[in-house]
Amino acid sequence: MRGIYVGRDHTIDETQFLFHWDYLNEALKIMGHGWADQTNFYIVGVKRPDYAATVSDTIDRMFKNSYAKTITETEKAFQLGFVAMTSAIVSVIQVVSFVVIVIIMAVAANTMAMTTRERIGEYATLKSLGFGPRHIATLVFGESAVISLSGYALGIALTYPAAEIFRKELGHFFPVFNVETGTIVFALLAALAVAITAGIVPTIRAAGIGIADGLRRMG
Repeated sequence: MRGIYVGRDHTIDETQFLFHWDYLNEALKIMGHGWADQTNFYIVGVKRPDYAATVSDTIDRMFKNSYAKTITETEKAFQLGFVAMTSAIVSVIQVVSFVVIVIIMAVAANTMAMTTRERIGEYATLKSLGFGPRHIATLVFGESAVISLSGYALGIALTYPAAEIFRKELGHFFPVFNVETGTIVFALLAALAVAITAGIVPTIRAAGIGIADGLRRMG
């Protein structure tokens, strides 16, 4: 062991293990492993970046008709290939997240509609005691906001341990997996959007109910 490196910050991948290929290949031969004398990729250095395309084409032509056909590309193109695969996964997760938010909006709106319908008599009673539409609207919308923000708080509380478990279990795919501040802010905005969407119609209905109509339903 020559040394252990530590990342400058949390975005540095600390899961890489660099070692001499000859030592590993010798151990694989002793174990009779099929990976002995095999190589996944080579890193070729060029003196001038302008020669990268020419060198890549030359290497690929050398192994064109062999059993080990090569695909030579620049390091930037190689990394962009992994980024493209990762971005596809992120896009799928984003689509699923938006679908889940829409479903939550529908469930929350249905819950608030049922709650408002069951409390029509109570709102009419409050109006008869002198509470105005603004007070009723504050109660209904406040309830919607409390339900939505409670779910937000619980979700954020579970996000960090879940992200840590995800990083440990899938560290070979996502060595750096952090919950950014922008994600927390976006989740808060989504929770507020759910609260507004779910509470706006019940709030209007509750605030506009007449005292006589409300008490009649209560009776």
